[in-house]
Amino acid sequence: MAALGREAGADQRDGRVVPVGAGEVPKNIKMATYTHGQPSPPRDAELGKPMVIEIIEKKIEYLRKEKALNIYGTVCFGTTASFSGVLANFIFRHCFKVKHDALKTYASLTTLPFLSTIVAYKLFVTDALYSGNISKENCVLRSSLTGIVCGVLYPSALAFIKNGRLAVN
Repeated sequence: MAALGREAGADQRDGRVVPVGAGEVPKNIKMATYTHGQPSPPRDAELGKPMVIEIIEKKIEYLRKEKALNIYGTVCFGTTASFSGVLANFIFRHCFKVKHDALKTYASLTTLPFLSTIVAYKLFVTDALYSGNISKENCVLRSSLTGIVCGVLYPSALAFIKNGRLAVN
């Protein structure tokens, strides 16, 4: 604005510079003001704990009715476990300096975690969700434990055993 010959807070009527905030402000406009050191403005009460619980309950009810979403979620879970197995195999092969039988270890470390995750997720989460005898908290706990055990611990242990055995030979 300085290039146009005007500064911030310039009053166009009389040609003199007026400090910002000294002009007249309409009475019907309310602006939130926040200055450094003041506590932050209060958050919306609508997004509190009861609202989050209600959203989770709606999602669980939707999952009980929607069967295609559970299939895609299970396959996605299994694919993630498969990638975890490939990564664990790569890391252990590099650490143990294993140069032979790459196809044998990579094939088993992609298929076994994939299949075990799909079977475990179907048995522990999906079937219990369809039967309706699982609570919301239990559903979340079971799915997260399935992801941790079948998606991280099992592929890592399998990669350690397979590549450790090859490194010794």
